Amino acid sequence: MSKRSILVLYILFGILTLVVFDYFLTTNIENKEVFIQLQRVEGIVFLLSIGLILFLYLAKREKFKQLKEEEQRRRTLINSMVDFVNFKDGDGRWLESNTFGLQLFQLEHVDYKGKKDSELAEYSEFYKESLIYCEISDEETWIKKEITRCEEIVPLPNGNHKTFDTIKVPLFFEDGSRKGLVVIGRDISERVVAENQLFESEQRYKSLFEHNPYPMLMLDLSGIITTVNPRFETVTGFHQEEIQGASFIELNFSAEDEELIRTSCQYVVENQKGIKKGKDIEFLTKSGKSLLLSCTFVPMLIGNELVGIITYAKDVTQIRETEARLRRTEKLSIVGELAASVAHEVRNPLTSLKGFVQLLKKSDHPFEQYYTIMLSELDRINLIVSELLVLAKPQELPFSKHQIIELMDEVKTLLKPEADSYSTRISIDVKNEIPLLSCEANQLKQVFINMIKNSMEASADHIWIDFEQIDNTLSITIRDNGSGIEKNRLKHLGEPFYSSKERGTGLGLTVSCRIIEAHKGKVRFNSELNHGTEVKIVLPI
Repeated sequence: MSKRSILVLYILFGILTLVVFDYFLTTNIENKEVFIQLQRVEGIVFLLSIGLILFLYLAKREKFKQLKEEEQRRRTLINSMVDFVNFKDGDGRWLESNTFGLQLFQLEHVDYKGKKDSELAEYSEFYKESLIYCEISDEETWIKKEITRCEEIVPLPNGNHKTFDTIKVPLFFEDGSRKGLVVIGRDISERVVAENQLFESEQRYKSLFEHNPYPMLMLDLSGIITTVNPRFETVTGFHQEEIQGASFIELNFSAEDEELIRTSCQYVVENQKGIKKGKDIEFLTKSGKSLLLSCTFVPMLIGNELVGIITYAKDVTQIRETEARLRRTEKLSIVGELAASVAHEVRNPLTSLKGFVQLLKKSDHPFEQYYTIMLSELDRINLIVSELLVLAKPQELPFSKHQIIELMDEVKTLLKPEADSYSTRISIDVKNEIPLLSCEANQLKQVFINMIKNSMEASADHIWIDFEQIDNTLSITIRDNGSGIEKNRLKHLGEPFYSSKERGTGLGLTVSCRIIEAHKGKVRFNSELNHGTEVKIVLPI
């Protein structure tokens, strides 16, 4: 019923009430004073009624004014929001939308109230599909009968798009019928772009870290290992689960290198700058293999805050070994050139001197012992010159088949007197059947003589010689229980003119290594001070 109808009914009802009341008074009350009193009562009642109606009207008017102000505030609030806000009835018709929503779908000049999304789609060609999809999405919310949340992508005319975090709240009457739907869409485009950029950055970083050809690991500010890359696991043999939470400094380094790592980490923390150590750091893998690592320490920053240290550990073991071989080759080259230019020139006068000394020794008996010493030293000079000639240039070796055990037996027989003088026992053990070996017999015998004599001169009282065929190689191990060699001197064995003996030239091992290399074999030394030395010679069969 409209307000006008209510007002007309109220006036008619009031007039009717007054007429009926006056008629009742004039026809039933004869006493004039009573009649006057009742008319006064009637006037008072009428005034009270009018006053009550006026009061209710003013109260309603004030309440309406408040409601209107609240509605205005609500409209202002909704329109000032950067979110899309939309109210729909139970049939999906738009009841109200904020300015942002209308501008988003280009509906700011459309009378949208009472229309469904599919009907509004006819007013916006660009957003036609989006509006139709909204209707489908609304229906899914109605069916679920619960608040739904999803991300919706809305294209823009400029070719870009906006992403909305959309919340849809379905409202129902008590009987379960649809009452309305509230749709709120928050623009999260910037957040999505930031998340995508962060994800891409993380993927690039992850790819750089996990697929880096160098071993890498992350440390916290206390030097504790937090993460290692797969290459670190492959090179060192340590898996992340084993060393996560362990101190990097105490992992498997020498005391000297531990201090170097500690000062490097401290420098990065204090200066927030990277540092590369010029000195190689020695590291023992899980299997006990020694590696040389060239380490770089860089700060791990988030914003301007230092949160950790990233360590790059480049394995330079092979590089250093190659450099050492090059240096050794250069030394051998120099020795070869020296030998080529000097050896022949020295040998001729050496032969003459030796001959005259032998003549003097026979004729001059009082000084015979001095001549004997001179001849001994001349023989020593001749031996050194012979060794120099071996190093002078590669020689064509006439290889032939030999039984290597027989060669070693000959060497043992040859050295027996000398071994007896040192009180040294030599034992030969053959672990399996050894086939004939293609080699130059005299040169291999020279190698065995050099190795066994070194053991005897190292105060060994027992020398073990083991032969074993492994696949297509022959392994010859010469072990002793002598004085041994310091670890830092092992790497220099085989270098020309490097010797631990007081009167040694270092050429014996150099020549031996050169002979084994000519046989395409390898020589490895292992020794511990006061615990003897082991020489392993591996030759191809």
